[in-house]
This record gives sequence, structure tokens and C-alpha cells, in this order.
Amino acid sequence: MGEIQFLNQYPADKRFTYDERISLLRNRKIEQTVEKSKNGGADEDDYGLIKQDVFHYKLKPNHENGSIYGYEAWADNYCSILKEHPLYLDPLDAFVGKGFLFLERLRPADKKWNPEYAYPELQKIFDKYNIISGIDNCHHFTPDLQIGFELGWGGILKKLKEQKELHDATHYAFYDNEIKVVEAIIAFLERVSQELFDASKLECNYELKQNLIEMARINKNVAANPPKTFREAIQWMCWFSMLSRTYNRGSAGGQLDEMLRPYYENDIQNSILTDDEAVFYLACLFLQDSRYFQLGGPDIAGNDMTSKISYLCLDAADKINIACNLTIRVHDKLDKDFFKKSVAYLFKNKQGWPRYSSDSALAEGFMKCGYSLELARKRVAAGCHWMCIPGMEYTMNDTVKINLAKVFEVSYYEMINTSDNPSAETLFKIYGKHLKAAVDATGNGIMHHLKYQTKSQPELILNLFQHGLIEKGVNITDGGANFYNMCVDGSGIAVVADSFSACEQRIDIERKLSYQELTAHMLSNFEDKDGEYIRQLLQHSERYGGGDTLGDQWAKRISQLYTSLVRDLNNQHKGINFIPGFFSWSNTIGLGKTVSATPNGRKSGTPINHGANPLGGFRKDGAVSSMCNAIAAIQPGYGNCAPVQLEFDPGIVNDDEGICKMVDMIKTIMDTGNTLLNINIIDAEKILEADKDPLKYPDLVVRVTGFTAFFAMLSPDFRKLVVDRVTAVNGNKIKEFKER
Repeated sequence: MGEIQFLNQYPADKRFTYDERISLLRNRKIEQTVEKSKNGGADEDDYGLIKQDVFHYKLKPNHENGSIYGYEAWADNYCSILKEHPLYLDPLDAFVGKGFLFLERLRPADKKWNPEYAYPELQKIFDKYNIISGIDNCHHFTPDLQIGFELGWGGILKKLKEQKELHDATHYAFYDNEIKVVEAIIAFLERVSQELFDASKLECNYELKQNLIEMARINKNVAANPPKTFREAIQWMCWFSMLSRTYNRGSAGGQLDEMLRPYYENDIQNSILTDDEAVFYLACLFLQDSRYFQLGGPDIAGNDMTSKISYLCLDAADKINIACNLTIRVHDKLDKDFFKKSVAYLFKNKQGWPRYSSDSALAEGFMKCGYSLELARKRVAAGCHWMCIPGMEYTMNDTVKINLAKVFEVSYYEMINTSDNPSAETLFKIYGKHLKAAVDATGNGIMHHLKYQTKSQPELILNLFQHGLIEKGVNITDGGANFYNMCVDGSGIAVVADSFSACEQRIDIERKLSYQELTAHMLSNFEDKDGEYIRQLLQHSERYGGGDTLGDQWAKRISQLYTSLVRDLNNQHKGINFIPGFFSWSNTIGLGKTVSATPNGRKSGTPINHGANPLGGFRKDGAVSSMCNAIAAIQPGYGNCAPVQLEFDPGIVNDDEGICKMVDMIKTIMDTGNTLLNINIIDAEKILEADKDPLKYPDLVVRVTGFTAFFAMLSPDFRKLVVDRVTAVNGNKIKEFKER
């Protein structure tokens, strides 16, 4: 029975309330987080992975380099994992479905892409501009779990076999390996059901014994059949999460309240479910995985989708109160009480959830790509900064990053070495040339990925939850998707805008130094004579985010240039829609390490700006309105995000009036053109104490970027990044803390 380690922990006659079970489960989660953090943690989503010592899988390569490529190797290894994978069981929980590993990460780190389809010429350009090309990246698109709800694993298997009969041998590799995978999934779930029955015989506590018997029955039902009840639907979702994560980290969840509403309403009508039970089941779902879900927002007719289950989702997240990724879709008809309640929980728990997306900005932008309003409204928040129509789009969201700061560095030194009359305008012309080269190479990289990804890493799980794909009999990158909307993110816009502004203000206008002098200081990393003075002079130039400054003007120009170049890829690659955004994810540190000192006074190797945010620390008042307006002004405007990240002290909201004002502020930020809003509510003193000893607050959750994470799980570099962001707007409190 592998990881079944929590049997017989309580007396036979012990009874539990749902709140007691949630508290005990949460405590166990924190204990596991502490154990994982001691092993190095991770600068990414929590995923719900369980640290364990009983199961280790050795990859079975099909290539001499030790890696796996193509349908058969991925299917065989995945099926082998499921055959050996132990059951993790906690009798207090309502569900099973915890995983131990990602098959994707068992491959040799430098042997992921199939070497038969190498791209050396493209790689030279990627290296020159520090581009994260997205080649070989997977699963960053959204499945439609409704397909699984309607068919169950057995129905999907039946459909695969029926469709195979309708296709010729050129599609057999697809069908044979998909069938093999689904059969292995059903066999695994049937084994789990039997192990649950066996475990129930060993459990002495009567209440937990009955829970295990019910869990066994539910898992027997959902092994092959569609879920019929609220609890069965969530158990099916838990298994989908674990099964897709085990393959290649899986993907997002979708519109949670609407997916579960029919089951909830039916069970309530039939008197087989109470709201307390529903909240407990939802809390267990959030405990299982930090998967992204959207709540609220408009249906295709524009009517608000907020329902009773939407409220229960918030209540459940409040009770379990761990790393959570819920997004509220804000629109004019959003239920006001629901909106207010979400903000109240944001400040009550101070765990970075929920976040907020703008229906109007996202829908209007996506319609500019040629899609209908109805389709635009189906596009849900699905990842760190990304949107996707469940089961309809292939997007490569958040896997492609062009380091705008590196492009600037290349451009700057070309100007210094070739121009007799350097200036900000001369530099911008050169920058445009290099940015086009970077964008074009990125587009070619995406096309290379689409052409050969099946030969490297097919999507054997997520393929099954796409509309019309099984009927086509091809991997999603081979034409299986309905729409190809490729996400292309620019990173480091604030570094570039501030650098252009500093050059124009301090050299072109004020003549306080020359380009030759600036270059000398940059090459010495501002550590030469007068270097720090010059660095401060540059840093106090008119910055992006200050409010109609030179920096803001340059940021708009850069955004417009970048957007036009990415959209021009549509003319180069017919049938593919390229959509620009501004985001850095957890690459903020890594991308910065490749860029030398820049004219804005930034030192060599230090992080670039976070996402679309201005560089922190230049205004101690927080400048929320100016910053949010600046980010709104540089939104690319085609349906992808350039998120706003805000850091607030919890003291700014301490009563009902404060909550109402915060609701109004969020609505205003959304109405002014911003697409996505992330908010951290963290006491500056607490974050400093946690930085000294992360295990002092093992349950402290912060919104790192698009994802929330346990602070203790982050690497020292990322803890510093979060601390610097939070403390930048709490200068006086930090000073007081340090003086104690």
C-alpha cells in the first residue's frame, strides 16, 4: 500500500467536524512543506507533490543519449509509472490523487529536445538576445475538463477505439499509444479503489473507516465512468490533476464554479449534499493541488456566472488557506457582494489570493485578433498570467520570453561602436532593428516547435480533452487544436524604458555627461571614480511608472514597437496567430544575470523588472495610481496580459469601509485598461523575519508572480526578490524594524 501511513491515528470512537478535519489536513500540509523546503524547495507552483522515499522511477530511454522521444517511449514510460505508483492516502481527506514525480523531469536536463531536429542557427540568435524560445515546452494550454465529466475515462477509451477504425495506418501511432495510456489509467484507478477497500479494513476509527469505504466506492465509479455527484466530480478532477501532472506537470483547471455548479445543484435538490460538506470537499480540492481556477465573470451572453458555488469556493479557500490560485473575472455585472467578499478574504488571510482579471480589456483585445465576443468570454484565466479557451486553443502561454533588456544591451554597444552622433533616437532605430531580429527568430522557433514537437514530446494526456482532436487523430501541435494563438512575452520593459529615458534626459537634453563617459561607467559596473554618483544621477531620471514621464513615454514607444513586430509574425506564418504580452514569470532573476550594467543605473547581473511593473523603490509613496496607469498604457491589447503586481501593507484596510474602497480601486484599475492584477498583502516586519528564518512562518504564502508559493519553499534569491518588492513600498516600517 505504499504511502498509506496515516491509518489508526485516532481512537475508534473519535468523531470529527469538517473544520477539525480541514485543520488537521492543513497542519499536515505545512509539515510536508517544511520537509520539502529542507530539500531545497522550488521557485514555482506548489503542485501538491508529496515528498516520499518509497517510489523512485528509472527512465527507460529510447535514445542513446538517455532520453525519450515520440509517442511510444512516452506512453511506455508513463504506463510503467502508473503500474508502479503507490497510493498516497490520508483517511481524513475526502479524496485521493497525490503524485510523487513528473515524467517530464526525469529526462536528462540537456537532452530534452529530439537531437534529430536541432536548430543551431536559431540557437545562435536565441543566445545573442537571451531568448527563451519555448521549444520543447509543454502543456501551457487549457484542457476542457467537461469532456472528462461527460465521457469518463471509459468513454474516452471507447471514442479512441471507434475513431481508430475510421482512420488509416498513418494515424495508428497516435491512437495506439493514446489507447495504451487510457487503459493504464483505468487499471490504475481500479487498483486504487481496491487498495482503498483494503485500507478501510485496517482503520479502527469508525468515522474514518466509513470515509475510506465511501472513497473506495467513488473511485470504483470514476475509474471508467463519468462522475455523477459533486464528490465524484471533484475526485475525478483530483485524479486528472495528478495524472496530468505525472506526465508533464499538466495544466490549468478552468471555470471552477460553472464546472461544479450542475453537480452541486443536483445533489442539493436530491438532499445528498450540504453546504458544509461542499465546502469541505472544495477545501480538499485546493489542498490537493494549487491548480489555477477562475470564478465569476460573464457567460457568452454577458450575464454574471456568480452562483452559490462561487461563494462556497471562496469559503473553502479561506478555511484551508494555503497556496491557492483563484482568479476573479471582473466585469460590470459582477455580483457586488461576491466581489467584496473576495477582497475581504484577500486582506483577512494575506496569502496573495484571489487575484483579478479584467473581462473588458481581455475580451476587447482578443476580438482584435479576429474572434467573436462569445469566444473571447470563453477564454478563462488559466495560468500565471495567461488566458485560454478550454479545449480549443494551443497557446504556448508563458513559455516564450524575449529579453528586451538584452536586446537593448546589444543595440547600445552597436551604437557606441558605430555611430558618430549617438543619441536616444539613434539608439531607438538600432534597437528596432535588433528587436525585429529577435522577434522574427522567436516566431521561427515557435514554428519549429510546432513542426517537430510530436517527435519530441507529444501531449498524450491533454490531447484527450480538446474538442475535435480525437476525431482528427493527431497530436495537438500537428493540427489537433481549433486555434493556434501563440503567446510571445517581452521581459524587461522597465529596464529598457528607464535606460532610454536616462540617456535622453541626462545626455541629450541636460548634457550632464557624454555617451563615452556613460559607457565607461557601465563597463566598470559603476564602481569606478564617481561611478556611484553617476549611477544615482541615472536612477533619478524620469522613470517609467512616475506619471507621464519620459520613462512612461519611452515605455509606450517600446510597447507599440514590440506589439507591431509580434503581430507582423502573422504575415510571415499564415494560419498562426501571434499574441504579444509582457511578463517575466520566475525568469526575472535569470534574465537579469545575462545583462550587463544598463544606462538606468542598474548594475550588471541584477534582476530585470518584474513583468510589466516599473522597477521598484524609486517612489516611496507606492504611487499606485501612476504605476497602474503606466502599465495600462503599455498593454499590447490583443487579449494577453501585462499584469500589475501590487504590494500592500495589511494596515491600509482594517474595516468595512476600507474593503469597499479597495473594491473600488480594483474595479478602477481594471476599467482603465489593465488585464490582470496580483496583490500581496504582507506585513513588512513579518517578511523580514521570515527572510531571516523561513521556517519561523512555514505557512506564509506570497504571490511571487502569477503564482502563489510558500515563502519557505523559495530559493534565497527569490525570497530576496519578494522581500525587495514588499519593502520597497514600506520604507519607513523597514527602517524602524532595522533600528530595533
